[in-house]
Amino acid sequence: MTTGARVRTTPRTARRTACAAALLLAVTALPASSVAAAADTSHIEGRLASGATYVMDVPASWNGTVLLFSHGYATGPANPAQNAPDNTTKALLLQEGYALIGSSYATTGWAVTDAVPDQLATLSAFTDRFGTAGRTVAWGRSYGGLVTTAIAERHPQRIDGSLSLCGLVQGGVANWNNTLDPVFALKALLAPGSDVPLTDLPDQAAATRAANALTSVVDSAQSTPQGRARIALAAALHNIPVWNQPAQTRPAATDWDAQQANQYDAVKGLLQIAAFNRRQEAEARAGGNMSWNTGVDYAKLLDRSSVRKEVTELYKKAGLSLKTDIATVNRAPRVSADPDAVAWMSSTSSFTGKLAKPQLSVHTIGDALVPVQTESAQRRATTAAGSASLLRQAYVDNAGHCTFSSAEQLAALHTLEDRISTGKWRGTDPNTLNSRAAAADSTTPARYVAYRPTAYLRPYDLAHPADGQ
Repeated sequence: MTTGARVRTTPRTARRTACAAALLLAVTALPASSVAAAADTSHIEGRLASGATYVMDVPASWNGTVLLFSHGYATGPANPAQNAPDNTTKALLLQEGYALIGSSYATTGWAVTDAVPDQLATLSAFTDRFGTAGRTVAWGRSYGGLVTTAIAERHPQRIDGSLSLCGLVQGGVANWNNTLDPVFALKALLAPGSDVPLTDLPDQAAATRAANALTSVVDSAQSTPQGRARIALAAALHNIPVWNQPAQTRPAATDWDAQQANQYDAVKGLLQIAAFNRRQEAEARAGGNMSWNTGVDYAKLLDRSSVRKEVTELYKKAGLSLKTDIATVNRAPRVSADPDAVAWMSSTSSFTGKLAKPQLSVHTIGDALVPVQTESAQRRATTAAGSASLLRQAYVDNAGHCTFSSAEQLAALHTLEDRISTGKWRGTDPNTLNSRAAAADSTTPARYVAYRPTAYLRPYDLAHPADGQ
């Protein structure tokens, strides 16, 4: 249910909106969108009963498909509604006739309990105004990929398919466990006597102090071969890739120093973004610490890491014993979770793997914030749940988080739509995806590549009850 809206109409859409004019005159309009709609597009802004805002752009030549976009993690206080991942992709989609809708979510941060109902309410508001769409696709990027997957699992009757881009498809508990591991190793190896808290952060000020303290330790460690080897070990426990930002030089396969230098930047980013400040916000929602490493064998985790070879070589170069350092990490006092917080995170933000409608999940191979191995975690869950046939995954050869071109995003959407139309997956191979991308937008790159990610190091899903033990 909506409580307010602002509409920009054209002659072709005037008749559609006239029936709502009386209602619209009685409510408060929201500020105009920062992205001007095309002359032949209805641009609508409104507010939901939850307080979340929404935005809709509907071309006069609407093709009958509505795309429900879930945006990524927002820190606030700014919290604008979004209905597309970027302006270039948005313009191309409107040219192709898609209706684009999305909400702000009523709160910022780890807001899944607000995001899912707000997105569904936005879809209802669209239906009330424009009628039932011929096809509805849920899609989202980053944290919005988690929101999209939650919609796909819990409300499949509302959509025809879903598209996750660089999404947290491993789920919330797995995400926070995997975020704990690298900072636990850094503290154990580089600041064993410090009182830097890794969990149970009381407020954002405490989170910032902890992040800054451990960042300072990492900065000092980077100046020595021994410190660099230990930073690489911590990075390996998060599967941080050795090329993780487009501006970085892609290192050679055996250039261990260049690989570690790239990971060092990503480790600092993890400390400054997710490991403390975002953790504190999520803990506040969960009512306590929702992650643990009791019972974890870090030697086994390292053995399964995608960058284990680099760690081994850097330890040799530094004259350190990797076995000794792993033993030090394993002996460090462990972190226990609050069972109620785990239960909250599990029930709101973890997945069963049960898909009823097709989903395409796309990831860059050089993502440090949400590593590509999250795709392995989702595959594991859907396989156990018996719905792996509804899932397809594709990979883009680029560094960075969500660094897709417009062409790559449109190719993914068109491939999903083909599956919805025909009932069969076709053209999910890199060559076909790149051909689709070039056809959709020849001005931006097409970099789909054959790729198989290694295992996610700390999986947790509702299809494997033993994960929580």
